[in-house]
Amino acid sequence: MSIRNYGPVGKDEGLLIRFNDAMTARTVLGAESTAASFSVVEHLIAPRELAAPFHMHSREDEFTVVTRGRIGFLLGDEVFYAGPGELVRKPRNQWHTFWNADDEPARVLEIISPAGFAGYFQEISGCFPEDAPPDFGTLAEANAKYGLQMDFDTLPLLVERFNLARPAEMDGMPGTAEG
Repeated sequence: MSIRNYGPVGKDEGLLIRFNDAMTARTVLGAESTAASFSVVEHLIAPRELAAPFHMHSREDEFTVVTRGRIGFLLGDEVFYAGPGELVRKPRNQWHTFWNADDEPARVLEIISPAGFAGYFQEISGCFPEDAPPDFGTLAEANAKYGLQMDFDTLPLLVERFNLARPAEMDGMPGTAEG
């Protein structure tokens, strides 16, 4: 579904990627709509769900606007929380992650500058099939293409530290007790 370069963007417009029953990435504005200066991606995050392993972008700055729920953030060693209407800056070359810190669904808008990273979500959409182990080879290729580093060893630590739901992605993952 294409998005106009002007005017309002409807709540159902944009490319929607569903990673599991609750985590999504919807490209609200892509590079083509902003002269490649930024993109906007909306994430729906299930209760107590980790959005991603500890990771770092080498090319983009991210700005998270919480629109529903309470989101926890870990930037480097600093932990903090944000609620509706609050904005959190996650600069490039900064290790970070975020999660739904509540027992209700949450929603955030990610403003990513410069644009281009929104295509990452489409590329990794098939990496986490319901009936098979995750495809970490394809994920690693996409991470390299987009200048993204991920520390999968942090998954069990983050889950335990912040009392989160255990992500299915941990099944068969190298470096975890299950993999």
